[in-house]
Amino acid sequence: MQDYHEFMSEILIDEPTLQQRVKELGAKINHDYAGEELLLICILRGALPFLVDLMRHVTVPNAIDCMAISSYGAGARSFTGNVRVNLDLQTNIEGRHVLLVEDIVDSGHTIAHVLEMLNTRRPKSLKVCALLDKASRREVVVPIDYRGFAIDNKFVFGYGLDIDEYYRNLPFIAVVDLSKYQQPN
Repeated sequence: MQDYHEFMSEILIDEPTLQQRVKELGAKINHDYAGEELLLICILRGALPFLVDLMRHVTVPNAIDCMAISSYGAGARSFTGNVRVNLDLQTNIEGRHVLLVEDIVDSGHTIAHVLEMLNTRRPKSLKVCALLDKASRREVVVPIDYRGFAIDNKFVFGYGLDIDEYYRNLPFIAVVDLSKYQQPN
């Protein structure tokens, strides 16, 4: 596996900036859900570090659950058109305030599919918290109620976002120079 320093073009969002914004999102969520209980749903795997940090700042009573959704093939960099639920919720969301926690909203297809599916389960409310919003790539209009950062159309990795399943553990978000990246065999 190639060392990320060989293909990283820049650090887009450094660790202190990320952590400050996550804290601000937590404060906004606490304000909006004051006096309520909240179910945080992590879209695996990319949103996991974001969820862990975010829930440390969410002080309203909350529970968590996870979903695994696939819509991009292994190594793919574009939407395949097929959204598949690989792991569904273990929690009944009927009558509950639900907040989907997502790493990045790109074309909007995946999150639109998840929202449509979860709305059939009759939650009291259903909102989206996305760390990154790549609005220039949007093909489907989707609501993003809590937005960490709007970013340009760049291929990013780190802080949960992978490049061929690696580098999710980095504490910052970096940009890939695709001309220097070599996919593993």
